[in-house]
Amino acid sequence: MSRRRLSPTRRAFLQSVAAAGVLAAGGARAQENWPTRTVKIIVPYPAGGSTDVLTRILAEKMQQMTGQSFVVENRPGAGGNIGTAAMASSVPDGYTIGSIPINIQVINQYLYKKMPLDPEKDVVSVSLTWELPDVFVVAADHVPVKTLQEFLTWAKGKQLNFGSPGVGTTPHLAGAYFVKRTGITALHVPFKGAAQTIPAMLAGDITFAIDNLASYVGMIESGKMRALAVTSKERWPTMKDVPTMAEAGIPDFVVTSWASIEVPARTPRPIIDKLSAMMQKIAADPALQQRFLKAGARSIASTPEAAAAYAARERVMWKEMVKISGAKPQ
Repeated sequence: MSRRRLSPTRRAFLQSVAAAGVLAAGGARAQENWPTRTVKIIVPYPAGGSTDVLTRILAEKMQQMTGQSFVVENRPGAGGNIGTAAMASSVPDGYTIGSIPINIQVINQYLYKKMPLDPEKDVVSVSLTWELPDVFVVAADHVPVKTLQEFLTWAKGKQLNFGSPGVGTTPHLAGAYFVKRTGITALHVPFKGAAQTIPAMLAGDITFAIDNLASYVGMIESGKMRALAVTSKERWPTMKDVPTMAEAGIPDFVVTSWASIEVPARTPRPIIDKLSAMMQKIAADPALQQRFLKAGARSIASTPEAAAAYAARERVMWKEMVKISGAKPQ
């Protein structure tokens, strides 16, 4: 019995189907085995700040869990937009991810007339990673007060200034909100990050800051700076002697920063789920929790859906904070 010969067109079709099947199988195995090589974590802020410090702690744990290198790359600029846009435009294969703080996700869209990315469409939230309060700090050698109420009395009639890591950052918005709430006179002075703000405060060029606690823990513990209040709802576990804003006499002043692991849109769901599960396991590690607390943050984790929903709720509050600050779209 003779075998039926396939036409060239039919043969080419079947070959393409077979090749597609092989590629699909290979792609599925690649997703299942992720990571098999170095993963780059883009931090859209300079080295030395809270985002950088905490991301490096996470990277160390991720490397321990997978046996693969997780390398942090600092890509600062434009309020974090430059680094985040670079991550968003990278190949969506799980080998370039981002440690993205609150600013890029829920604030910058109200500050920039033209964004290099759409934070709601161009990236996907994998998991929340940490939450940290701001802390009201003054340089011990230049501001002779020990409580927030003493500061307000001392500040009357003075032309002060406050520092932040930049226009539109949570420390800027928190500082502007504080000025409005208390009626003091203080000019905002933006820097590129806490690494520049801290020396300015120690030199007496900046009067105060309401900045991320993680960036100031060392200065507070050394006695060079004095913490007058934290912006969390309750006293911070590692600084029980520092009152909350409400306890210090400023009610309804709960402002916390947070971050999440983000990946480019179109990243395969299996990789997203695997990365999210990894972050949840890391957050549950008591040793990691203690390291974060010592650095001034609280370790958290979530599903991708919960992270996206949290960001959506936060956008409502921070949009109003931007309006209060008077910051104009750039």
